[in-house]
Amino acid sequence: MTDVRHTHNAYADDPALRDAPSPETLDTAGSEHAWQEITSWPGYAPTPLVELPGMAKRLRISALRYKDESERFGLSSFKALGGAYAVYRLLSTKAIRQGEGNPATSAQLMAGDFSELMQTITVCSATDGNHGRSVAWGARMFGCNCIIFVPSAVSDGRVRAIKQYGAVVIRVAGNYDETVRHAQAEADRSGWFVISDTSYEGYFDVPRDVMQGYVAMASEIIAQTPDGTPPSHVFAQGGVGGLAAAVCTRYWREYGAARPRFIVVEPLNADCICRSLQAGNPVSVEGALETAMAGLSAGEVSLLAWEILKGGTDDGLAVPDDRVAEAMRRLGEGESGDASIVAGESAVAGLVALLHAAECDELRQALDIDEKSVVQIFGTEGATDPDLYAALTGRSADDVRTG
Repeated sequence: MTDVRHTHNAYADDPALRDAPSPETLDTAGSEHAWQEITSWPGYAPTPLVELPGMAKRLRISALRYKDESERFGLSSFKALGGAYAVYRLLSTKAIRQGEGNPATSAQLMAGDFSELMQTITVCSATDGNHGRSVAWGARMFGCNCIIFVPSAVSDGRVRAIKQYGAVVIRVAGNYDETVRHAQAEADRSGWFVISDTSYEGYFDVPRDVMQGYVAMASEIIAQTPDGTPPSHVFAQGGVGGLAAAVCTRYWREYGAARPRFIVVEPLNADCICRSLQAGNPVSVEGALETAMAGLSAGEVSLLAWEILKGGTDDGLAVPDDRVAEAMRRLGEGESGDASIVAGESAVAGLVALLHAAECDELRQALDIDEKSVVQIFGTEGATDPDLYAALTGRSADDVRTG
């Protein structure tokens, strides 16, 4: 087999588990509330579900579907759905509609009805880039203060992208998980509110809101899917597991025992979900966690996400960085007539896994991929760092968009 590390989750093979309803870690009512709220925001539009027949033919599969998040709310990332929604949920409970006793609406917050109160509230978060950008955007949209902590390895381009929404950005000497702990300590000391996309002991409500926002992306995909038929395989990015768990929940809820084979893809240097699946319980990865797929640089799985992924994940794949730039270039160039797509480093994790599977029959067989397979992957970001995108692909994102 290639240098990809494959972990099959034997626990998910249990027929009783597969026939069971999805865990209520993300309840249906919460997902519906997030959907209704997010789709009401200015600038909302479903992102494209792009068919890539040329790439599918090269990979020897029947169809490849790419959910292109490169223009989501102008933030160029699916993260816009989660962090900003969690900010709204927090602020809405702080501002009660006068005379009604109900949480404030987003329209009221955006109109400045509670501006004096909002200026007394500060939200903060740790991020590798995109989540912090969403939190900062949400804070500006709803009127509160924002401080974002980033690990030392985060690029200057991503820092600038966060600052443009008015947030104060502070670098932390450490990796992502150490930055999460630092943000929590600073919030406890200063009376700030943490908006994190990962959960840990004693901290669950906000990450649950973040994940409910992500469910909206999967709901769009189901509505956009030709003939309503599910794919045979879903490849979802790992990281702390929030995206993967949200997508897994939505497919599980929609298709039950007929849900697609669900595969989580991580970098080799930050494969906490794969290791956790192998061990049967959450396992931490220590060290720098450095990877070209910067948005997936996490060493600890979110405890909420784990509650879903431990039974909903069929396979974990840990992939090397050496084909990230290739995958970005091939999407940008368009394969045999395919549309040209701007895909950032973390957006290509699923495609990188498929490139390896195309060249390794042992891996294809292990994942049950063949010429009839219909695969769904997630383009989770566009050129969130334009300079880095150009350096890796040899072209600017604007050149790719204009052809």
